[in-house]
Amino acid sequence: MNFLSTALLAIVLTISTSSKNNEKNIYDEIYRPQFHFTPEKNWHNDPNGLVFYDNEYHMFYQYNPNGNEWGYMHWGHTISTDLVHWQHFPIALYPDEESTDKEKCTAFSGSAIVDEQNLLNKQTNDTKTLVAFYTSQHCGQRMAYSTDKGRTWKKYEGNPIIPFDEKDDARDPKVIWHEESGTWIMVLYRKQNEDENSKGVSFYTSNNLIDWKWESHIAGFYECPDLVKFTVTNRPDEVKWVLFDGDGSYLMGSFDGKTFAPESAKLKSDWGKNYYATQTWSNIPQSDGRVIQIAWMRDGKFPDMPFNGQMSFPCELRLTKFDSGYKLIRKPVSEIELLHDKQYTWENKNVIPGINDNKLKKVSGDCLHIIGEFDLKTADNFGFMLRHSNKATGTEILYNVKRGTLSVLGCTVPLPAVNNKIKLEILLDRSSIEIFANDGQAVISNCFTPDEKATDAVLFTNGGELGVDKLDVYKMKSIYED
Repeated sequence: MNFLSTALLAIVLTISTSSKNNEKNIYDEIYRPQFHFTPEKNWHNDPNGLVFYDNEYHMFYQYNPNGNEWGYMHWGHTISTDLVHWQHFPIALYPDEESTDKEKCTAFSGSAIVDEQNLLNKQTNDTKTLVAFYTSQHCGQRMAYSTDKGRTWKKYEGNPIIPFDEKDDARDPKVIWHEESGTWIMVLYRKQNEDENSKGVSFYTSNNLIDWKWESHIAGFYECPDLVKFTVTNRPDEVKWVLFDGDGSYLMGSFDGKTFAPESAKLKSDWGKNYYATQTWSNIPQSDGRVIQIAWMRDGKFPDMPFNGQMSFPCELRLTKFDSGYKLIRKPVSEIELLHDKQYTWENKNVIPGINDNKLKKVSGDCLHIIGEFDLKTADNFGFMLRHSNKATGTEILYNVKRGTLSVLGCTVPLPAVNNKIKLEILLDRSSIEIFANDGQAVISNCFTPDEKATDAVLFTNGGELGVDKLDVYKMKSIYED
Protein backbone atom coordinates (compact mmCIF):
# COMPACT_ATOMS: atom_id res chain seq x y z
CA MET A 1 0.00 0.00 0.00
CA ASN A 2 1.48 3.38 -1.01
CA PHE A 3 1.69 6.48 1.16
CA LEU A 4 -1.40 8.14 -0.37
CA SER A 5 -3.56 5.03 0.13
CA THR A 6 -2.38 4.72 3.72
CA ALA A 7 -3.15 8.36 4.39
CA LEU A 8 -6.63 8.08 2.86
CA LEU A 9 -7.36 4.97 4.91
CA ALA A 10 -6.27 6.76 8.09
CA ILE A 11 -8.56 9.68 7.28
CA VAL A 12 -11.51 7.35 6.66
CA LEU A 13 -10.92 5.49 9.92
CA THR A 14 -10.59 8.75 11.82
CA ILE A 15 -13.85 10.08 10.37
CA SER A 16 -15.62 6.78 11.11
CA THR A 17 -14.37 6.72 14.71
CA SER A 18 -15.20 10.38 15.18
CA SER A 19 -18.70 9.84 13.80
CA LYS A 20 -19.30 6.94 16.18
CA ASN A 21 -18.02 8.95 19.14
CA ASN A 22 -20.22 11.90 18.20
CA GLU A 23 -23.19 9.56 17.95
CA LYS A 24 -22.57 8.35 21.49
CA ASN A 25 -22.02 11.87 22.80
CA ILE A 26 -25.38 12.98 21.38
CA TYR A 27 -27.11 10.67 23.85
CA ASP A 28 -24.79 11.13 26.82
CA GLU A 29 -26.07 14.42 28.21
CA ILE A 30 -26.36 14.87 31.96
CA TYR A 31 -30.15 14.38 32.14
CA ARG A 32 -30.53 12.06 29.14
CA PRO A 33 -32.13 8.78 30.28
CA GLN A 34 -29.81 5.91 29.41
CA PHE A 35 -32.33 3.06 29.28
CA HIS A 36 -35.64 4.88 28.74
CA PHE A 37 -36.62 6.06 25.27
CA THR A 38 -36.13 9.69 24.29
CA PRO A 39 -35.97 11.31 20.83
CA GLU A 40 -32.65 12.83 19.81
CA LYS A 41 -34.16 16.31 20.11
CA ASN A 42 -37.40 18.27 20.47
CA TRP A 43 -40.67 17.70 22.29
CA HIS A 44 -42.43 14.34 22.46
CA ASN A 45 -45.35 12.97 24.47
CA ASP A 46 -47.99 10.22 24.07
CA PRO A 47 -46.96 6.82 22.72
CA ASN A 48 -49.02 6.05 19.61
CA GLY A 49 -49.56 3.19 17.18
CA LEU A 50 -47.95 0.46 19.26
CA VAL A 51 -47.88 -2.63 17.03
CA PHE A 52 -45.70 -5.74 16.71
CA TYR A 53 -45.01 -7.12 13.25
CA ASP A 54 -42.29 -9.29 11.71
CA ASN A 55 -40.24 -9.38 14.93
CA GLU A 56 -40.31 -5.60 15.31
CA TYR A 57 -41.93 -3.49 18.01
CA HIS A 58 -43.12 -0.26 16.42
CA MET A 59 -43.62 2.74 18.66
CA PHE A 60 -44.90 6.01 17.29
CA TYR A 61 -45.23 9.07 19.49
CA GLN A 62 -46.50 12.62 19.52
CA TYR A 63 -43.65 14.75 18.24
CA ASN A 64 -42.99 18.41 17.53
CA PRO A 65 -40.15 18.65 14.99
CA ASN A 66 -39.98 22.41 15.44
CA GLY A 67 -38.91 22.74 19.06
CA ASN A 68 -38.99 21.72 22.71
CA GLU A 69 -42.56 22.84 23.40
CA TRP A 70 -45.85 21.06 22.79
CA GLY A 71 -47.49 21.85 19.45
CA TYR A 72 -47.63 21.11 15.72
CA MET A 73 -48.03 17.40 16.41
CA HIS A 74 -46.61 14.75 14.11
CA TRP A 75 -46.09 11.01 14.64
CA GLY A 76 -42.45 10.31 15.42
CA HIS A 77 -41.33 6.72 14.86
CA THR A 78 -38.95 4.28 16.48
CA ILE A 79 -38.49 0.51 16.17
CA SER A 80 -37.03 -2.10 18.52
CA THR A 81 -36.44 -5.82 18.27
CA ASP A 82 -36.06 -6.28 22.03
CA LEU A 83 -38.10 -3.49 23.73
CA VAL A 84 -34.81 -2.06 25.03
CA HIS A 85 -32.74 -0.72 22.12
CA TRP A 86 -34.61 1.71 19.87
CA GLN A 87 -33.73 2.79 16.34
CA HIS A 88 -34.96 6.18 15.17
CA PHE A 89 -36.90 6.38 11.90
CA PRO A 90 -38.19 9.36 9.90
CA ILE A 91 -41.45 11.04 10.90
CA ALA A 92 -44.34 8.75 9.94
CA LEU A 93 -47.40 11.03 9.95
CA TYR A 94 -47.54 14.72 9.14
CA PRO A 95 -50.46 17.12 9.56
CA ASP A 96 -53.06 16.47 6.87
CA GLU A 97 -52.01 17.91 3.55
CA GLU A 98 -55.49 18.97 2.50
CA SER A 99 -55.85 21.28 5.48
CA THR A 100 -55.18 24.97 5.00
CA ASP A 101 -54.37 25.27 8.70
CA LYS A 102 -51.86 22.58 9.70
CA GLU A 103 -51.89 23.76 13.30
CA LYS A 104 -55.54 22.66 13.46
CA CYS A 105 -55.18 19.43 11.52
CA THR A 106 -52.20 18.08 13.43
CA ALA A 107 -51.69 14.32 13.73
CA PHE A 108 -52.89 13.58 17.25
CA SER A 109 -52.81 10.29 19.18
CA GLY A 110 -54.08 6.92 18.03
CA SER A 111 -53.24 3.26 17.49
CA ALA A 112 -52.15 0.73 14.86
CA ILE A 113 -53.08 -2.80 13.80
CA VAL A 114 -52.08 -5.40 11.22
CA ASP A 115 -54.62 -5.82 8.39
CA GLU A 116 -54.40 -9.61 8.37
CA GLN A 117 -57.44 -10.02 6.08
CA ASN A 118 -56.37 -7.31 3.63
CA LEU A 119 -59.62 -5.45 4.24
CA LEU A 120 -58.22 -2.24 2.81
CA ASN A 121 -57.02 -4.09 -0.31
CA LYS A 122 -53.61 -2.44 -0.13
CA GLN A 123 -51.46 -5.55 0.19
CA THR A 124 -49.40 -6.34 -2.92
CA ASN A 125 -47.14 -9.14 -1.67
CA ASP A 126 -46.73 -11.31 1.41
CA THR A 127 -46.09 -8.29 3.62
CA LYS A 128 -49.23 -7.43 5.57
CA THR A 129 -50.51 -3.88 5.59
CA LEU A 130 -50.05 -1.91 8.81
CA VAL A 131 -52.93 0.49 9.51
CA ALA A 132 -52.72 3.51 11.80
CA PHE A 133 -55.76 5.29 13.25
CA TYR A 134 -55.32 8.83 14.48
CA THR A 135 -57.17 12.03 15.29
CA SER A 136 -56.67 15.04 13.08
CA GLN A 137 -57.71 18.11 15.02
CA HIS A 138 -60.88 19.57 13.47
CA CYS A 139 -60.58 16.96 10.70
CA GLY A 140 -62.03 13.84 12.39
CA GLN A 141 -60.76 10.29 12.90
CA ARG A 142 -58.48 9.16 10.11
CA MET A 143 -56.41 6.28 8.77
CA ALA A 144 -52.97 5.88 7.26
CA TYR A 145 -51.37 2.68 6.00
CA SER A 146 -47.98 1.16 5.26
CA THR A 147 -47.22 -1.69 2.85
CA ASP A 148 -43.48 -1.82 3.60
CA LYS A 149 -43.38 -2.87 7.27
CA GLY A 150 -43.97 0.62 8.58
CA ARG A 151 -41.13 2.39 6.78
CA THR A 152 -43.36 4.73 4.76
CA TRP A 153 -46.97 5.78 5.27
CA LYS A 154 -49.81 7.02 3.10
CA LYS A 155 -53.03 8.70 4.20
CA TYR A 156 -56.18 6.71 3.40
CA GLU A 157 -57.91 8.32 0.43
CA GLY A 158 -61.38 8.01 2.01
CA ASN A 159 -60.59 10.01 5.17
CA PRO A 160 -62.16 10.83 7.53
CA ILE A 161 -63.57 7.49 8.63
CA ILE A 162 -65.47 9.29 11.42
CA PRO A 163 -66.18 12.95 10.56
CA PHE A 164 -65.27 15.79 12.86
CA ASP A 165 -68.01 17.06 15.15
CA GLU A 166 -67.13 20.08 17.25
CA LYS A 167 -69.75 19.05 19.81
CA ASP A 168 -68.08 15.83 20.96
CA ASP A 169 -64.33 16.63 21.12
CA ALA A 170 -63.57 13.08 19.93
CA ARG A 171 -59.97 11.85 19.82
CA ASP A 172 -57.42 9.09 20.49
CA PRO A 173 -58.89 6.06 18.66
CA LYS A 174 -57.71 2.65 19.94
CA VAL A 175 -58.64 -0.16 17.55
CA ILE A 176 -58.61 -3.83 18.57
CA TRP A 177 -59.87 -7.12 17.14
CA HIS A 178 -62.71 -8.74 19.12
CA GLU A 179 -62.41 -12.45 18.44
CA GLU A 180 -65.70 -13.42 20.06
CA SER A 181 -67.85 -11.28 17.76
CA GLY A 182 -65.50 -11.31 14.79
CA THR A 183 -65.47 -7.52 14.54
CA TRP A 184 -63.09 -4.63 14.88
CA ILE A 185 -63.68 -2.37 17.86
CA MET A 186 -62.75 1.29 18.14
CA VAL A 187 -62.53 2.79 21.62
CA LEU A 188 -62.76 6.57 21.29
CA TYR A 189 -62.64 9.36 23.85
CA ARG A 190 -65.53 11.81 23.37
CA LYS A 191 -68.38 13.74 24.95
CA GLN A 192 -71.91 12.40 24.59
CA ASN A 193 -74.73 14.83 23.72
CA GLU A 194 -72.55 17.92 24.33
CA ASP A 195 -72.69 17.18 28.08
CA GLU A 196 -69.41 17.94 29.87
CA ASN A 197 -70.30 15.35 32.52
CA SER A 198 -70.56 12.68 29.82
CA LYS A 199 -66.86 12.81 28.91
CA GLY A 200 -65.80 9.22 28.51
CA VAL A 201 -65.37 6.40 26.02
CA SER A 202 -67.56 5.43 23.08
CA PHE A 203 -67.41 2.01 21.47
CA TYR A 204 -67.70 1.58 17.69
CA THR A 205 -67.73 -1.57 15.55
CA SER A 206 -66.63 -2.26 11.97
CA ASN A 207 -66.26 -5.21 9.63
CA ASN A 208 -64.04 -3.44 7.12
CA LEU A 209 -62.01 -0.85 9.10
CA ILE A 210 -63.69 1.89 7.06
CA ASP A 211 -67.34 2.08 8.12
CA TRP A 212 -67.79 2.51 11.87
CA LYS A 213 -71.03 2.14 13.83
CA TRP A 214 -71.51 3.71 17.27
CA GLU A 215 -72.62 1.11 19.83
CA SER A 216 -72.40 2.47 23.38
CA HIS A 217 -70.80 4.98 25.73
CA ILE A 218 -69.41 4.98 29.25
CA ALA A 219 -68.70 8.21 31.15
CA GLY A 220 -65.91 9.01 33.58
CA PHE A 221 -62.86 8.69 31.33
CA TYR A 222 -60.51 11.25 29.82
CA GLU A 223 -58.17 10.79 26.84
CA CYS A 224 -56.06 7.94 25.47
CA PRO A 225 -58.39 4.99 26.21
CA ASP A 226 -57.26 1.39 25.89
CA LEU A 227 -59.25 -1.86 26.07
CA VAL A 228 -57.47 -5.13 26.87
CA LYS A 229 -58.58 -8.71 27.42
CA PHE A 230 -56.85 -10.55 30.28
CA THR A 231 -56.77 -14.16 31.37
CA VAL A 232 -56.55 -14.17 35.18
CA THR A 233 -53.09 -15.52 35.95
CA ASN A 234 -54.07 -17.79 38.85
CA ARG A 235 -57.48 -18.66 37.36
CA PRO A 236 -56.65 -19.70 33.78
CA ASP A 237 -60.29 -20.40 32.88
CA GLU A 238 -61.38 -16.89 33.84
CA VAL A 239 -61.29 -13.87 31.52
CA LYS A 240 -61.85 -10.21 32.28
CA TRP A 241 -61.71 -7.05 30.20
CA VAL A 242 -59.90 -3.96 31.44
CA LEU A 243 -60.71 -0.44 30.24
CA PHE A 244 -57.87 2.05 30.78
CA ASP A 245 -57.97 5.82 31.14
CA GLY A 246 -55.10 8.08 30.05
CA ASP A 247 -53.51 8.13 33.52
CA GLY A 248 -53.41 4.33 33.63
CA SER A 249 -56.38 4.02 36.01
CA TYR A 250 -58.75 1.24 35.01
CA LEU A 251 -62.09 -0.51 35.30
CA MET A 252 -62.45 -4.28 35.23
CA GLY A 253 -65.53 -5.84 33.69
CA SER A 254 -66.99 -7.74 30.76
CA PHE A 255 -67.26 -6.73 27.12
CA ASP A 256 -69.56 -8.32 24.55
CA GLY A 257 -68.26 -6.48 21.51
CA LYS A 258 -70.66 -3.58 21.92
CA THR A 259 -70.97 -2.66 25.59
CA PHE A 260 -68.54 -2.61 28.49
CA ALA A 261 -70.13 -3.70 31.81
CA PRO A 262 -68.03 -2.57 34.83
CA GLU A 263 -67.46 -5.03 37.67
CA SER A 264 -65.22 -2.84 39.81
CA ALA A 265 -64.66 0.70 40.91
CA LYS A 266 -62.07 2.68 38.97
CA LEU A 267 -58.67 1.69 40.33
CA LYS A 268 -55.34 3.50 40.32
CA SER A 269 -52.44 1.76 38.60
CA ASP A 270 -49.66 4.26 39.26
CA TRP A 271 -49.19 6.50 42.30
CA GLY A 272 -46.48 8.74 40.88
CA LYS A 273 -46.65 12.16 39.26
CA ASN A 274 -45.36 11.22 35.82
CA TYR A 275 -47.31 8.35 34.25
CA TYR A 276 -49.73 9.24 31.46
CA ALA A 277 -51.14 8.32 28.04
CA THR A 278 -50.77 4.58 28.67
CA GLN A 279 -51.04 2.23 25.69
CA THR A 280 -50.44 -1.47 25.01
CA TRP A 281 -48.90 -3.16 21.98
CA SER A 282 -51.22 -4.88 19.52
CA ASN A 283 -50.51 -8.10 17.60
CA ILE A 284 -48.26 -9.66 20.24
CA PRO A 285 -48.08 -13.33 19.15
CA GLN A 286 -49.82 -15.97 21.21
CA SER A 287 -46.49 -17.73 21.68
CA ASP A 288 -45.44 -14.68 23.70
CA GLY A 289 -48.82 -13.95 25.27
CA ARG A 290 -47.79 -10.84 27.20
CA VAL A 291 -49.71 -7.61 27.58
CA ILE A 292 -47.00 -4.95 27.24
CA GLN A 293 -47.68 -1.37 28.27
CA ILE A 294 -45.72 1.88 28.06
CA ALA A 295 -46.50 5.48 28.99
CA TRP A 296 -45.24 9.00 28.57
CA MET A 297 -43.59 10.29 31.75
CA ARG A 298 -45.54 13.56 31.73
CA ASP A 299 -44.19 16.85 33.12
CA GLY A 300 -40.60 15.72 33.58
CA LYS A 301 -37.96 18.44 33.72
CA PHE A 302 -34.85 18.20 31.56
CA PRO A 303 -32.95 21.47 32.07
CA ASP A 304 -30.83 22.61 29.13
CA MET A 305 -31.41 19.36 27.25
CA PRO A 306 -32.03 19.26 23.46
CA PHE A 307 -35.09 17.03 24.04
CA ASN A 308 -38.17 17.32 26.24
CA GLY A 309 -39.84 14.16 27.55
CA GLN A 310 -39.18 10.47 28.08
CA MET A 311 -41.12 7.21 27.99
CA SER A 312 -41.54 4.88 30.94
CA PHE A 313 -39.78 1.52 30.74
CA PRO A 314 -41.94 -1.09 28.94
CA CYS A 315 -43.81 -3.29 31.40
CA GLU A 316 -45.76 -6.54 31.40
CA LEU A 317 -49.27 -6.38 32.83
CA ARG A 318 -51.03 -9.28 34.51
CA LEU A 319 -54.42 -9.59 36.16
CA THR A 320 -54.32 -11.62 39.37
CA LYS A 321 -56.91 -12.65 41.97
CA PHE A 322 -55.84 -11.80 45.53
CA ASP A 323 -57.69 -12.29 48.81
CA SER A 324 -58.68 -8.64 48.59
CA GLY A 325 -59.95 -8.98 45.01
CA TYR A 326 -58.65 -8.70 41.47
CA LYS A 327 -55.73 -6.41 40.75
CA LEU A 328 -53.47 -5.50 37.86
CA ILE A 329 -49.80 -6.03 38.55
CA ARG A 330 -47.08 -4.35 36.53
CA LYS A 331 -43.40 -5.24 36.24
CA PRO A 332 -40.58 -4.34 33.85
CA VAL A 333 -40.35 -6.65 30.85
CA SER A 334 -37.78 -9.42 31.26
CA GLU A 335 -35.68 -7.95 28.45
CA ILE A 336 -34.33 -5.45 30.96
CA GLU A 337 -31.77 -8.13 31.86
CA LEU A 338 -30.04 -7.39 28.53
CA LEU A 339 -28.81 -4.17 30.14
CA HIS A 340 -27.47 -5.67 33.35
CA ASP A 341 -23.82 -4.89 33.92
CA LYS A 342 -21.87 -5.35 37.17
CA GLN A 343 -23.89 -7.10 39.88
CA TYR A 344 -23.75 -6.69 43.65
CA THR A 345 -25.54 -9.28 45.80
CA TRP A 346 -26.35 -9.64 49.51
CA GLU A 347 -28.29 -12.45 51.22
CA ASN A 348 -29.43 -13.01 54.80
CA LYS A 349 -27.92 -9.80 56.13
CA ASN A 350 -29.08 -7.46 58.91
CA VAL A 351 -29.09 -3.68 58.97
CA ILE A 352 -28.87 -2.08 62.42
CA PRO A 353 -29.84 1.55 63.02
CA GLY A 354 -27.12 3.88 64.20
CA ILE A 355 -24.30 1.68 62.89
CA ASN A 356 -22.26 2.96 59.98
CA ASP A 357 -22.72 -0.17 57.87
CA ASN A 358 -24.15 0.89 54.54
CA LYS A 359 -24.41 -2.33 52.55
CA LEU A 360 -24.35 -0.31 49.31
CA LYS A 361 -21.15 1.62 49.99
CA LYS A 362 -19.44 -0.02 47.00
CA VAL A 363 -22.34 0.82 44.68
CA SER A 364 -22.06 4.04 42.69
CA GLY A 365 -23.88 5.08 39.55
CA ASP A 366 -26.66 7.11 37.98
CA CYS A 367 -28.37 4.11 36.36
CA LEU A 368 -29.24 1.16 38.60
CA HIS A 369 -31.66 -1.77 38.75
CA ILE A 370 -32.34 -2.70 42.38
CA ILE A 371 -34.29 -5.83 43.40
CA GLY A 372 -34.73 -6.62 47.08
CA GLU A 373 -36.79 -8.54 49.62
CA PHE A 374 -36.74 -7.18 53.18
CA ASP A 375 -37.84 -8.57 56.54
CA LEU A 376 -39.23 -5.70 58.63
CA LYS A 377 -38.24 -7.33 61.92
CA THR A 378 -38.23 -4.46 64.47
CA ALA A 379 -37.75 -1.53 62.07
CA ASP A 380 -39.99 1.54 62.30
CA ASN A 381 -39.10 2.49 58.75
CA PHE A 382 -36.47 1.70 56.16
CA GLY A 383 -35.50 2.72 52.69
CA PHE A 384 -32.94 3.92 50.20
CA MET A 385 -31.21 7.21 49.59
CA LEU A 386 -30.33 7.31 45.88
CA ARG A 387 -28.20 9.79 43.96
CA HIS A 388 -26.65 10.71 47.31
CA SER A 389 -23.33 12.46 48.00
CA ASN A 390 -21.59 14.49 50.67
CA LYS A 391 -23.05 17.62 49.11
CA ALA A 392 -26.48 16.29 48.09
CA THR A 393 -28.93 14.39 50.30
CA GLY A 394 -30.28 12.49 47.32
CA THR A 395 -33.76 11.11 46.74
CA GLU A 396 -35.32 9.16 49.60
CA ILE A 397 -37.46 6.06 49.15
CA LEU A 398 -39.13 5.37 52.52
CA TYR A 399 -41.32 2.53 53.79
CA ASN A 400 -43.26 3.41 56.98
CA VAL A 401 -43.97 0.19 58.87
CA LYS A 402 -46.69 1.54 61.18
CA ARG A 403 -48.61 3.27 58.42
CA GLY A 404 -47.96 0.59 55.81
CA THR A 405 -47.01 3.15 53.16
CA LEU A 406 -44.25 3.63 50.61
CA SER A 407 -43.20 7.20 49.74
CA VAL A 408 -40.88 8.88 47.25
CA LEU A 409 -40.68 12.42 45.86
CA GLY A 410 -43.90 13.52 47.56
CA CYS A 411 -45.94 10.51 46.40
CA THR A 412 -47.30 7.89 48.81
CA VAL A 413 -48.94 4.53 48.11
CA PRO A 414 -50.58 2.10 50.60
CA LEU A 415 -48.44 -1.03 50.79
CA PRO A 416 -49.34 -3.70 53.35
CA ALA A 417 -46.50 -6.03 54.28
CA VAL A 418 -46.85 -9.69 53.29
CA ASN A 419 -45.73 -11.99 56.10
CA ASN A 420 -43.90 -8.99 57.57
CA LYS A 421 -41.89 -8.60 54.36
CA ILE A 422 -41.68 -5.99 51.61
CA LYS A 423 -40.36 -6.46 48.08
CA LEU A 424 -39.03 -3.53 46.08
CA GLU A 425 -37.83 -3.33 42.48
CA ILE A 426 -36.39 0.06 41.53
CA LEU A 427 -35.37 1.44 38.14
CA LEU A 428 -33.07 4.42 38.56
CA ASP A 429 -32.19 6.37 35.43
CA ARG A 430 -30.60 9.79 35.03
CA SER A 431 -33.91 11.63 35.33
CA SER A 432 -36.49 9.12 36.61
CA ILE A 433 -37.28 6.62 39.33
CA GLU A 434 -39.82 3.80 38.88
CA ILE A 435 -40.64 1.61 41.88
CA PHE A 436 -42.51 -1.71 41.62
CA ALA A 437 -43.48 -2.89 45.09
CA ASN A 438 -44.55 -6.37 46.22
CA ASP A 439 -44.16 -7.94 42.78
CA GLY A 440 -45.79 -5.02 40.99
CA GLN A 441 -48.94 -4.66 43.10
CA ALA A 442 -48.12 -0.97 43.71
CA VAL A 443 -46.13 1.23 41.33
CA ILE A 444 -44.77 4.76 41.60
CA SER A 445 -43.34 6.46 38.49
CA ASN A 446 -41.61 9.81 38.92
CA CYS A 447 -39.24 12.08 37.08
CA PHE A 448 -36.63 14.01 39.05
CA THR A 449 -33.60 16.24 38.55
CA PRO A 450 -30.71 14.99 40.71
CA ASP A 451 -27.42 16.67 41.48
CA GLU A 452 -25.15 15.75 38.57
CA LYS A 453 -22.25 14.59 40.76
CA ALA A 454 -24.33 12.60 43.26
CA THR A 455 -24.01 8.91 42.45
CA ASP A 456 -23.93 7.10 45.82
CA ALA A 457 -26.62 4.76 47.19
CA VAL A 458 -27.55 4.14 50.84
CA LEU A 459 -29.74 1.47 52.45
CA PHE A 460 -30.93 2.51 55.92
CA THR A 461 -33.26 1.54 58.77
CA ASN A 462 -34.64 3.51 61.71
CA GLY A 463 -36.05 2.40 65.06
CA GLY A 464 -35.02 -1.22 64.82
CA GLU A 465 -33.38 -4.00 62.89
CA LEU A 466 -34.06 -4.69 59.21
CA GLY A 467 -33.44 -8.05 57.58
CA VAL A 468 -32.15 -8.25 54.03
CA ASP A 469 -33.34 -11.60 52.75
CA LYS A 470 -31.91 -10.91 49.31
CA LEU A 471 -30.73 -7.78 47.54
CA ASP A 472 -29.39 -7.52 43.98
CA VAL A 473 -28.11 -4.28 42.51
CA TYR A 474 -27.15 -4.07 38.85
CA LYS A 475 -25.32 -1.23 37.21
CA MET A 476 -27.13 -0.60 33.94
CA LYS A 477 -25.55 -0.41 30.52
CA SER A 478 -26.63 2.41 28.27
CA ILE A 479 -28.87 1.47 25.36
CA TYR A 480 -26.56 3.67 23.25
CA GLU A 481 -23.50 1.50 23.86
CA ASP A 482 -22.34 -0.80 21.08
